[in-house]
Amino acid sequence: MENLNIRALFPSDDGNLQQRDYFIELVKQIVEGVDALKDPEAVNLKGTKERGQHFYRELTASSRIPDGGRPLDQVNVELLKLLHGHPYHTKYFLTNILPMASTPGILGMLTAFMVNGNNLWDVYGPAGAEAEVRVVAMMSDLIGYNPSESGGYTTWGGQGAIFTGLRIAVNKHDASIKKAGVPHNLFAFCSEAAHYSLFKSMEATGLGTNNLIKVRTREDSSMDVGDLEAKMEQVILRGGVPVYIVATTATTDAMGIDNIEEIAAASEALTAKYGMRRPHIHADSALGGFFAFFNDYDFAGNPLQFEEETLAALAAIRERMQHLRLADSLCFDFQKLGQTPYSTSLFLVKQASDLKLVDLEPDETPYVGHRGYGDYHTSYTLECSRMGSSISILSALLAFGAEGYRKLLAQFVEVNIAFRKTLSAEVPEAVIVNPNNPGLITLFRLYTDRKNGYAAECEGLRTKREIERENRLNEMLFEILGRDREKMFFGDTKKHLYVPTAERNGDVALYASKLFVISPYTQTSDVAAIVDFLKQKITETYAAYERLAMKEKEHEKILV
Repeated sequence: MENLNIRALFPSDDGNLQQRDYFIELVKQIVEGVDALKDPEAVNLKGTKERGQHFYRELTASSRIPDGGRPLDQVNVELLKLLHGHPYHTKYFLTNILPMASTPGILGMLTAFMVNGNNLWDVYGPAGAEAEVRVVAMMSDLIGYNPSESGGYTTWGGQGAIFTGLRIAVNKHDASIKKAGVPHNLFAFCSEAAHYSLFKSMEATGLGTNNLIKVRTREDSSMDVGDLEAKMEQVILRGGVPVYIVATTATTDAMGIDNIEEIAAASEALTAKYGMRRPHIHADSALGGFFAFFNDYDFAGNPLQFEEETLAALAAIRERMQHLRLADSLCFDFQKLGQTPYSTSLFLVKQASDLKLVDLEPDETPYVGHRGYGDYHTSYTLECSRMGSSISILSALLAFGAEGYRKLLAQFVEVNIAFRKTLSAEVPEAVIVNPNNPGLITLFRLYTDRKNGYAAECEGLRTKREIERENRLNEMLFEILGRDREKMFFGDTKKHLYVPTAERNGDVALYASKLFVISPYTQTSDVAAIVDFLKQKITETYAAYERLAMKEKEHEKILV
């Protein structure tokens, strides 16, 4: 770019029309460019890239900073090329928890970007601070916390929330740990179906993953509270101290919801027996917490006129979600069901005073906070500089309102119900393995022997070799669906449930494919096409499995 005008690379400082129009034209170029790549009948945006074995190595070899800057409209062309072949949230985007960013979410983020305030301190980021206080109060009220007593802040994800919950739990046990270091007799607990965030947090805090105790799950993927009690007591009798329990509400794979009411009561009774403090309970509600919008819904009057089956499913979820208020802390990943861009997670604590346990001393932050000006200094966050993502969250909450979120979540549930019905009728060989989990996720598993299938596995009647054989079949389906994900994009998991083997020599994880209803454009009218596509791929999987089995038998004959 000859005679580069540096100031032309920034928005104006005076709001002049010329720079504004130029900026809007550049944004329009991006929006129109993305729209030109869309195909509602596919998953990926148009355009292809050969992402071969050496793709990233070749990028490394060819990428260097140019000597002179390029015009911004040419830069936009390069940016749009990045999106070629990128997954997009059409009606056939059915994988995991990767939602579309809503328009209010994007507008809120754009607002934050325009001032680029640092949310560490309201002197630097008053807009983010104001929005953060508002959304903390809003979501506290939603789940049953007292907004005048609760606290919280936006963080980088459910991982950040779990990490801060663990820091608080450790310091609740002993405030001197912050300076003296972590002793080796502190233990945390979560279910086998919990997200790996706690595993990473145990490693990062120095407690060590050996001090993370995994609790058995029931068939509905919820924590077995009896097993939790037994394992907590084992730890106590060995001289350990239970300090942290993560209750998952809901799991990413099966949407299992731990019963916080039972967990709180059992842990309270057990620790009281031994004269100990009850562990800090964190609800990992990053995904499922948004169903708290139904906690005060009039299910009898049903003002939004949901279908009977949908209403029953939502009521079943509400039975567990209404206990979120019993947790000492929790989180909402708005970049999930909140429909905002990455990364917009909210960490909440029932008692804002808990944040003081992980706060810094004034002399540790010599150039921010602790002045005669500024009233909001978040030195208790794990982050130092923080983006004002609370503005995007506030924008979404104001635009959707409780009714909007209820309608969207109910649509997801309705589509999932229709999918289960159609799948069971049209593809009986695909066994739904989370039938007791209402919501927006269906896990299904293939079997070479349907009669000795899922029920036999759960009862421990199948050998390790038999289970691994079925896992192999399902892994082949993963690969076939993954290969053709440009048409429909499904998820999968290699850890649905751990089941005992007939040999009783250890538990084995079950593999399953996953339909995750996450796009607002997926309707019940699309279910027939989705199941028809699956039927074709499942038929292809069985044929491929048979060919492989034949080859292996022939190989065995040669060896003999």
